[in-house]
Amino acid sequence: MSSFDIIDLRILTTLQRDSSLSQREVAERVGLSQNACWRRIQALQAAGILAGSQARLDLAALGLDLVVFVMIRTRHHSREWIDRFSRHVQGLPEVIDFNRIGGEWDYLLKIVTPGMAGYDRFYQKLIDGFEFDKVTGLFSMEQILDNRPTDLNRML
Repeated sequence: MSSFDIIDLRILTTLQRDSSLSQREVAERVGLSQNACWRRIQALQAAGILAGSQARLDLAALGLDLVVFVMIRTRHHSREWIDRFSRHVQGLPEVIDFNRIGGEWDYLLKIVTPGMAGYDRFYQKLIDGFEFDKVTGLFSMEQILDNRPTDLNRML
């Protein structure tokens, strides 16, 4: 899909807000027939613009009430080290976001865990077998905005 129009943007916005809607409901909300809407959704998926759907969980309700942003600085930047570290981090179930970043720090992880003791257990697993220059945790005190749908109409 090389280009998309306002209807595609409406479909994407609608699905961002609630991906559990039926195809019929999406079609009604964007002003299309069900078949036309289905074809557009298929095209958006084929183009890789619409990539799956997930259920959003209330992690605090599950006891995962501590959110920590972990920033890491390292002196190691070889492809082998990065690959080994990436595999290690992806094997840590507490990690819900993992980014290589520019600037003063090299990596940013978002983790969820059951309290400070859970964070300490995570930290011990994180550093096991790796040498870092610096690791710091920024503890979320209040989540003000989470997983906000992108306002494509205003951005594109």
